[in-house]
Amino acid sequence: MTQTGLGDLMPHGEAGYRPLPYNEQAEQSLLGALLVKNDILDDIERILQPESFFIPVHRRIYEAIRHVVDKGQIATPITLGVFFAEDEALSGVGGTGYLAKLAASAAMIINADDFARQIQEHHLRRQLVDIGETMVSDAYEFTIDHDAMAQIEEAEKSLFDLAEHGAVKRAFRSFRDVTVPTLEMMEATFRDSSGLAGQSTGLKNLDDQIGGLSRTDLLVLAARPGMGKTSLATTLALQVAGRNLEEAGSSDGPPGRVGIFSLEMSAEQLVARMLAEETGIPSQLIRNGLIKQSDFEDLVTTAHRLSALPLHIDDTPAISIAQLRGRARRLKRQSGGLSLLIVDYLQLVVSAHRPGGERNRVQEVSEITQGLKALAKELDVPVIACSQLSRAVEQREDKRPLLSDLRESGSIEQDADIVMFLFRPEYYHERRKPQPKDDEDEDDPGYRRRLERWEGEMETLRGVSEIIVAKNRHGPTGEAKLHFDSSTTRFMDLESRYASHDGPY
Repeated sequence: MTQTGLGDLMPHGEAGYRPLPYNEQAEQSLLGALLVKNDILDDIERILQPESFFIPVHRRIYEAIRHVVDKGQIATPITLGVFFAEDEALSGVGGTGYLAKLAASAAMIINADDFARQIQEHHLRRQLVDIGETMVSDAYEFTIDHDAMAQIEEAEKSLFDLAEHGAVKRAFRSFRDVTVPTLEMMEATFRDSSGLAGQSTGLKNLDDQIGGLSRTDLLVLAARPGMGKTSLATTLALQVAGRNLEEAGSSDGPPGRVGIFSLEMSAEQLVARMLAEETGIPSQLIRNGLIKQSDFEDLVTTAHRLSALPLHIDDTPAISIAQLRGRARRLKRQSGGLSLLIVDYLQLVVSAHRPGGERNRVQEVSEITQGLKALAKELDVPVIACSQLSRAVEQREDKRPLLSDLRESGSIEQDADIVMFLFRPEYYHERRKPQPKDDEDEDDPGYRRRLERWEGEMETLRGVSEIIVAKNRHGPTGEAKLHFDSSTTRFMDLESRYASHDGPY
């Protein structure tokens, strides 16, 4: 529906161009209701921002009402008159008398929400028109640096932003607009009995170190091959998805989804690993089919239970950062919510390499990490990216990883909010098992002493895994000790290593 009136004072372009959708009467009625009863502003602000109004002078009036109410004063045609005493835009529609006219013609207060939603509906339609015009214009212009795939990515992002935030672009936000959601987040943390700033990982020692998984954070989990990066990632995925399902059951809302981009392992391999974790049946026996009938029945029961989890796996190999972003957006839109994204692993993601340009792996990894951090902010979820470490670790006597060991790019350290290294001292100590010297046999006292000392140290290290938090933008660095069961590839709190397994939820 397109109205005429004040909007006709604005140019609509060339002859034949359709005027943008707006509803002048709804804007006037809502402003009038606000001038009569300021209290309804609290509900209206959840729906409308000043830019939602099509007519410029109406935007100015709405902003003035918010400003006056914020100062603890009452917004009326008289108090607002001070703001518009010499305003040329208001003079064009009758001056301060226009404010009195709005208040006098105010519709019923109970209809204010309906008018606000009509105004926002027209605002969204105008944004859609703008996106469509931009798409058409860009499609006629081709450059090597801005090809069709890049335009599709931009259009998809614009539509996602419009659906999520009611705006195509997020520009400057006033301190006032940011304060309320910030205080709400602080209040939620304050009232949460866990005392975590983010959602729990399900591993208490890790939660104590990083404060949980915070929204918009990029967390890099790096390690050498064989340390268990994928296993820890699946453990976190199961814990978060299980808790989301549990919370959804008590709130009657849709559960927050967990998305895993598995670039190295197939979805079937990943599920088989998860089933081993949850049943406690060694994964090697499952792979080789060396299990009992009761074990198979346990696997079927566990698979049925886990199938209810809000967990999604994308095992597309060599996926590009643009495709990854697009699929993550769609998962959030289609599933009704997203609480965690996992990428396994970072070096297998393909950058948006431009034809004719020289490939530079450092620049490519930088583009990928920047893209993942931007995605975390855009989707308002934590993103965990697994990463390989360079071989420099193997050349040192001390095998504990350092930030300088991050493979291929310093931008990983720069872009990540948290950098965690997975280190299992048992893995390296096992390879230091002493062997008899040339002049010794296995019964030689010297060799037996060395072997016993090695076995004693091995016993203290068995199953112990360390998560070294080398960078933490929100707090201190440090270590979290976990227990790793190598037969089932499952991580748990060190204190729970002898506890019975009850599943993630």
